[in-house]
Amino acid sequence: MRMWNVDPKLLCRRHLLGEHLETHYFIGTIQKGKSIKGYIDNGLVEVHNILRRHDELAEEMKRRGYKHNHKPQLYDCQLWECGCVDSEQNIVELHRRCPNCRERIDKCGNT
Repeated sequence: MRMWNVDPKLLCRRHLLGEHLETHYFIGTIQKGKSIKGYIDNGLVEVHNILRRHDELAEEMKRRGYKHNHKPQLYDCQLWECGCVDSEQNIVELHRRCPNCRERIDKCGNT
């Protein structure tokens, strides 16, 4: 699980929907009181930005004509400011590993 934390327009369908789903997983894990320390320590999630990121991804999904009808809620959970995702490095990684993302990134001139 990870937050790519790059402009959602750069993500292929698979990575867009995958990251969106993972925001729901992270929120569920936090609500259950389980640790996501490893993800934080490895720069894979910014806890304080999970809901903002979810909304960005959902907006891009709608823009592409995908269905989205569930906004996650965090009840009785404090989102502390921690975690730092390297968005620039993630663009490089997506460009390297995914031909569909590479095409979108190249089209926008973000490498």
